[in-house]
Amino acid sequence: MLTVDFSRFPLAPGDRVLDLGCGAGRHAFECYRRGAQVVALDRNAEEIREVATWFAAMKAEGEVPAGATATAMEGDALALPFPDESFDVVIISEVMEHIHDDKGVLAEMVRVLRPGGRIAVTVPRYGPEKVCWALSDAYHEVEGGHIRIYRADELVRKMREAGLRPYGSHHAHALHSPYWWLKCAFGVDNDKALPVRAYHKLLVWDIMKKPLATRVAEQALNPLLGKSFVAYATKPHLPGVPATGSLTDAR
Repeated sequence: MLTVDFSRFPLAPGDRVLDLGCGAGRHAFECYRRGAQVVALDRNAEEIREVATWFAAMKAEGEVPAGATATAMEGDALALPFPDESFDVVIISEVMEHIHDDKGVLAEMVRVLRPGGRIAVTVPRYGPEKVCWALSDAYHEVEGGHIRIYRADELVRKMREAGLRPYGSHHAHALHSPYWWLKCAFGVDNDKALPVRAYHKLLVWDIMKKPLATRVAEQALNPLLGKSFVAYATKPHLPGVPATGSLTDAR
């Protein structure tokens, strides 16, 4: 299940990609399939080992084109172990809401991104996230949990202040918002509640089968209920260039 829309965020074979806070690796795997030179970085050693295993399996099964490379490594988002301008593309998906120094993370991403490079940032959307927080303290008051809720204009402003030039945005995963509301209402650790189990089966079926009806429904509902807000930006070629540029659907 991808949050970044690669039709709005072009990726070319050979692009050097950093998936920062890669988690289980979903975006890193997609970039690898598209022929990129991928680095998947996360602070969770167990997840990094799993991502590395999947990278090896993808290569063994011939799922990636010639020239594509993939590395999984532990690292700190606030002190990236890469030289300046190391990457053509940086993706950070559902990570910044966990980190106190989000401006520091943005600064590090801009540092390692080459001029003219592209960045995609995704965070939980304000409205659906507020509902989750209202329904359940356990949803966010956990070790490593969410520490803030972003408004779209706040995230875009911070990206501009970091020196990026936003060029587009959208919302994603509308069908997932009701699932998380149910989880919060019945208990985030209670997977046995019938409504939660039933809705989870629906989501798994949708992800596996991709039926046209739910695809159309989610596209229609994303502007209203999308669980994630996604913003895209570029790094200007010249230092000091105002990071203006138009932005669509930011709300």
